[in-house]
Amino acid sequence: MVDKPFIISQPIQPVSPAKPQKPAGQQKSPGTSFNEVLKKEIATEGLKFSRHAQERLEARRIQLEEEHLLRLKEAVEKADTKGAKESLVLLDDLAFVVSIKNRTVITAVDGESRKGNVFTNIDSAIIN
Repeated sequence: MVDKPFIISQPIQPVSPAKPQKPAGQQKSPGTSFNEVLKKEIATEGLKFSRHAQERLEARRIQLEEEHLLRLKEAVEKADTKGAKESLVLLDDLAFVVSIKNRTVITAVDGESRKGNVFTNIDSAIIN
């Protein structure tokens, strides 16, 4: 067996850790409202709002507080443990139809719009 010299064609240099940079779409803008930031945070934790739900929140001028979002998330978790698929979640004077499987709020209704309304395609209701 003949020993051949081991030749490295390029010099070896230590790898410097790259600074993590935020993608352009994730930078905070000074005009971002608390609700928008909170919704994005909730979405990353497993609860999303469909475009339809977001439009209903804006059209009906529903302001969700952090407490509402936490209670909504808890209700979704309870419904999931019971095997629910599509649930009506009642929080104070608000109503939400939620896809439990997808962890997505499908629509949101305030107290005035809720009166006389019929909720269809649900298999459970959570009063929280």
